[in-house]
Amino acid sequence: MRNTVHAEWTKLRTLGGIGWLLLATIGLTVALSAGTAKAVICREGCTQDITKLSLTGIDIGQAVVAVLAVLVISGEYSTGMIRTTFTAMPLRTTVLTAKAIVLSGVVLMAGAVAVLGSVLAGRLILPGNGFTAAQGFAPLSLADGPTLRAAVGSVLYLVLIALLSLGAATAVRDAATAIGIVLGLLFIFPILAHVVSDPDWQKHLQQIAPMTAGLAVQSTNGLDSLPIGPWAGLGVLTAWAAGALLVGWLLLRLRDA
Repeated sequence: MRNTVHAEWTKLRTLGGIGWLLLATIGLTVALSAGTAKAVICREGCTQDITKLSLTGIDIGQAVVAVLAVLVISGEYSTGMIRTTFTAMPLRTTVLTAKAIVLSGVVLMAGAVAVLGSVLAGRLILPGNGFTAAQGFAPLSLADGPTLRAAVGSVLYLVLIALLSLGAATAVRDAATAIGIVLGLLFIFPILAHVVSDPDWQKHLQQIAPMTAGLAVQSTNGLDSLPIGPWAGLGVLTAWAAGALLVGWLLLRLRDA
């Protein structure tokens, strides 16, 4: 396994555009978070969740992570390099596991930088927009338990999105199709929840939606009003990622390269 992980790291490191995608994940996430923090003004009686507000950039960062994860394996299928990979390492389960390990590590690091940058931007910007102690808002700090949970959960969210995307790409092989499937899964449920008029169905859709449920981990107040709890929501996304990887693994074993 160690040699396979090293080989997958080498392939990822030398794959064109990966560095730019990682930088885009960080840059776009922090930029959107900072822009949102700058745009929201607190007036008397405001009740915004400033931690969740400061992590808004994850909404766009996840899309870049999905593209990056898909390219980890679809790029090999498009060039035919996958045959060489399976010739050197016939155990396909080991190959997929190594890809998941390397991808998780890379996204974990980029996600941590992006989240720290977003929280810092919120801490610096929000007080100037009225989110002050006088209004009942303490400065954002990772020493605060709920804020730390939201930050760590956001990083884990990005890792799970990457694994979901890897599973989808392994199953369908084609990059464009895999990206379409992942983005569809992420955004179709929130759209359906807004279209459906029945409150119970709206809640159920939000509870099973990978994005809506997963991002519940960012909430630090009003938890009783959420359709699903923070960690339970992240658990739903974990189930989606595990399901995608399972389907990808089964098809990887059953089909020819």
